[in-house]
Amino acid sequence: MSGLTFGMGLGFLVAAQVGPIWLLCAKSVLRQGLWIGLAIGAGAALIDMFYAAMGEIGAAEVLHMGIVRTIFGIVGAGVLIYLGSKSIWVAFRVRQGLDTIADVITAKAAFRTALVATAANPMTIAAWGAIFTAALTAHISRNPVWMVLGVGMGSAAWFALLSTVMALIRHHVPAKGIAWVDVLSGLGLIGFGMLLGWRTLSYPATHATNQ
Repeated sequence: MSGLTFGMGLGFLVAAQVGPIWLLCAKSVLRQGLWIGLAIGAGAALIDMFYAAMGEIGAAEVLHMGIVRTIFGIVGAGVLIYLGSKSIWVAFRVRQGLDTIADVITAKAAFRTALVATAANPMTIAAWGAIFTAALTAHISRNPVWMVLGVGMGSAAWFALLSTVMALIRHHVPAKGIAWVDVLSGLGLIGFGMLLGWRTLSYPATHATNQ
C-alpha cells in the first residue's frame, strides 16, 4: 500500500469520528449551505495535515511540557464551549435574519473558525504522532511526506461527503428541526469542550502518578 493511499484512509477515518468539528460542520451546512461546510472541512483538513507532519517529526513530545499542553487545552476548551453556547443561543433566536452564528456566516469565517477550533486541541498532535510512529515502524511507507499529504486529502474528502449529505437533506428539515439540531450540537460542543478542559487540567496529576 502506498503512503498516499494509507494516509488518505487514515485522514478519512479519523475525520469520520464524531467530534466537535464534525458537529459544527453538519449543523452549519443545515443552516448555511454546502460552501460553509466545505470551508470548515478545508480548515480542519489543513490542521490535520499540519499536525500529522508535526507528529511525524516528533513535535508531539512538546506536549509533555505542562505549560504548553495546558495553554492549548484551555484555549481549545474555551473555543468549543463558546461555539456550543452560541449554537444554543441561535436556536432560540426568533427574528428572521438573526439566527446565524457570525463565526460561520461566511466561508472565510467558517474556515477561520475551523482552523482555531481544530488547532487548539492538543490531543490532535499526540494522536497523529502515535499513528505515524506505528505506521513508520511497520514500514507501511518510507515516504512520510506522501502520508501527510494523504491525511489532508482524506480528511477533506470526509468533510466534503458529510457536507454534501447535509446539503441534500437541508431543505427537507423544518425550521424547528434545525433549531433542535442547533441545541443538540451545541450541547455536544459544550460537552467536548468540558471534557477537553477536564483532561487538560487533570493531566499533570495523572502524568505525575504514572511516572
